[in-house]
Amino acid sequence: MIKPKKSLGQNFLVDENILKKIVNITEIKDRSILEVGPGTGNLTSFILKNKPKKVFVVEKDKNLIQGLREKFKDFLNIINEDILCINEKNFSKEKLIVFGNLPYNISTEILCKWILNLDNDRFWFESLILMFQKEVADRIIADANTSNYGRLSILAKWKLNITRICNIKPSCFFPKPKIESSILFFKPKEDFFKIDNPKNLELVTRSFFNHRRKMIKKPFNQLFNGNNNIQKKLKLNLNLRPQNLDFNTYYNLVKEYEKLRS
Repeated sequence: MIKPKKSLGQNFLVDENILKKIVNITEIKDRSILEVGPGTGNLTSFILKNKPKKVFVVEKDKNLIQGLREKFKDFLNIINEDILCINEKNFSKEKLIVFGNLPYNISTEILCKWILNLDNDRFWFESLILMFQKEVADRIIADANTSNYGRLSILAKWKLNITRICNIKPSCFFPKPKIESSILFFKPKEDFFKIDNPKNLELVTRSFFNHRRKMIKKPFNQLFNGNNNIQKKLKLNLNLRPQNLDFNTYYNLVKEYEKLRS
C-alpha cells in the first residue's frame, strides 16, 4: 500500500460518491484532460470511464508513477514533474479540462501561477475543477466587504467565474486531513478588465492588503505619490480599509498605476 507523503501534502480522495460527483461537473467525453496530482489514480479511473479523448497527468512523486503506469498502461500521458515548473500550454493545442486535488501546501501558488500566466487573447484551459482547503476556497470566492476578501479573491475573479460545487469532509480522504475541503469550478470570463501586466495586479493588491486593517491612505500615497487626480477620478475615500474596495476599483487602480509608468 502506498504511504502518503506529508512533505508533498498528499491526502488521497477515496470516497466514490465524491469522485463520481467531480467527474460529472462538466462533460469530458472526447475532451482533452489534465489531472494534477493523480496520486494512486482514484479520480483518474473515473475520468477514463467517461471516455475522454486524451488524458495528461502530472505527478511529482516518483513512487506513484510506477503504480500509475501499471494500473493504466498506455491510457495516460504521464509527466513526472513539479506542476510549478512546467508550461501547461505545451500539452495540447486543444483547450484542456483540468482536474486537481491540489497539494494543500502549494494550492494557492498553483492557482496564482495559472492566472498570472494567462494570455489576454486565449485561455489554455476550458475549465478548472480544483480542490482546496475550505478556508482557502472561502478566500478565493469571497466578495468585497467580507473578512475573507483579499488578494486571492481579486486575482481569482479577475478572469474567472467561480462556483463552489461542494464541501468535502475529512472522512472522504486517506489519510484524513484535519480540515474540510471544497471543490471549486472555474470558467473563463468572456469579458474581463484588460491589464497590461498581471504582475502589477499582484503588486497593487499586495501593497494594499499588507496592512488590511489600516486605512488605504498610506499604500495609495506610496503607489501614486499622493496623486489627487487619481483619487478623484476613482472616487476613493482614503479612510476606507482594503477590504472595502470592490474588484473593479482594484483593477482600475492597476490601470492607473500602469499609465503612470508607461
